[in-house]
Amino acid sequence: MTESNHENVPSRQRKRFPGISSRAYEHPADRSALVALRKLSGFDTVFKALSGLLPERSLRLLFLSDSVRVSDAQFAHLNTMLRDACYILDLEKVPAMYVAQDPKPNAMCIGLDEPIIVVTTGLVELLDEEEMRAVVGHEVGHALSGHSVYRTILLFLTGLALKVAWIPLGNVAIMAIVTALREWFRKSELSADRAGLLVGQDLQASMRGLMKIAGGNHLHEMNVDAFLQQAEEYEAGGDLRDSVLKILNVLPRSHPFTTVRAAELKKWAESRDYQRIMDGHYPRRDEDKDTSVTDSFRESASHYADTVRTSKDPLMKLVGDIAGGAGDLGGKLRDKFTGANGSGGGSGSSDTKGTGAGGAEA
Repeated sequence: MTESNHENVPSRQRKRFPGISSRAYEHPADRSALVALRKLSGFDTVFKALSGLLPERSLRLLFLSDSVRVSDAQFAHLNTMLRDACYILDLEKVPAMYVAQDPKPNAMCIGLDEPIIVVTTGLVELLDEEEMRAVVGHEVGHALSGHSVYRTILLFLTGLALKVAWIPLGNVAIMAIVTALREWFRKSELSADRAGLLVGQDLQASMRGLMKIAGGNHLHEMNVDAFLQQAEEYEAGGDLRDSVLKILNVLPRSHPFTTVRAAELKKWAESRDYQRIMDGHYPRRDEDKDTSVTDSFRESASHYADTVRTSKDPLMKLVGDIAGGAGDLGGKLRDKFTGANGSGGGSGSSDTKGTGAGGAEA
């Protein structure tokens, strides 16, 4: 699937995953957030209404008229990558792909009936062949997971919220749905990063691409290990006030922070789940109909519990301490926020505190 006339593309065979289900690479929080989103009050009504307001034809005409469509005749190397990504993830129908003039590096997968992939000139000029291959795989992962529909709704609602902001309480309900959509979409980006790695099968290229998105085309000035160290410092640094600021900073964003994405992807690449996929052991699409929503929630709950238990973030450590010793909830809150020493805790309470702190540090 690799063209020999592109010297930057290494001539090597990549593993293919016939019949792979998106469940194989989806982040647990992605699946549970999407299920929760569908249960959000009023979401079904809005979704059905917007599906009628946003016909597929208008989106296709927009990009057909004002962007460059990728094909054998235009951006042929991107077309080869796109077909290669669809072949590896066994996506039978290759999505239409466009290059849009925009100096800001970006890519998206949108569309209601059929997905459309759009990459900007800024991204094409920034990344090398292998880094771009991971991005194309990322967007094909969105298509396979069915994310394009909700991404399109998010774009429309974000614009609509701005238009009705002058109406008293006019955008409150819309912004509630937008906030829920953004929370889901940030999780879906972690899933798509994993799909990009399955397509590119080059962790270093994926890391380089994320570094370039954060710091530009200055690889000689950047270092992957130092970049990942930033993610660790971001997670562990500061106090409870910083934890709250982190939440406020990420709320308006559609994507997680780049260092966080890099750290999450590296962690998954080193996991048993990733190795099993590479060995050919993964959920198949024909099994999707038999999957349980309850099991998805259970898996997500387990993931969040592990995240809280292992996180070095001050707020997550507090949550872990409280969850680990609910019987001494008042004392733990008092100690955390006033610095006072609890006087009534028995040996069981003291052990719980020590275990919580020790577990978080490890």
